Amino acid sequence: MATTEATERAADDTTTDTTEQPGGERPQDVPPEVKRALSKANKEAETLRLKLKEYEDRDKSEAEKTAERLTAAEQRAEQAELRALRLEVAAEKGLTPAQAKRLVGGSREELEADADEIREAFPAAAAAERRTPRPDPSQGVRGGKPMSGAEAGRAEAQKRFGTKPTVT
Repeated sequence: MATTEATERAADDTTTDTTEQPGGERPQDVPPEVKRALSKANKEAETLRLKLKEYEDRDKSEAEKTAERLTAAEQRAEQAELRALRLEVAAEKGLTPAQAKRLVGGSREELEADADEIREAFPAAAAAERRTPRPDPSQGVRGGKPMSGAEAGRAEAQKRFGTKPTVT
């Protein structure tokens, strides 16, 4: 008997409303308090999903920023290494720093070959740069004694004009 009453109630429920809600329940089976709580929970879940997406996008952009900074740092390091290698090769080949800037190549062998070509093309310039500068006679010690400012000026005048200045 109990089974027939339950069957009749189930039949009545199906005949009154056959539309089911997403949870598999029919609207008359869910009390209004539960509907309100479910609606509120769905809104909160949607808000949280949006916040999570926002955080993921922010993290993603931070990762992209970090990757860009890493790439830029690697490029700067590569350029600095190549600049140092150019100067090193130029010093070994007797070139000036200005000539070193013009060396072309990505490896030591290429830079050395280019330095050799520059030396062949401009032998006089390379030789002139390697000359040792003469010391300034107005600087330093004269006859074991340091020169005064006036003595240094006289020595410079004598050097330039070939005569001793007269002091009045």
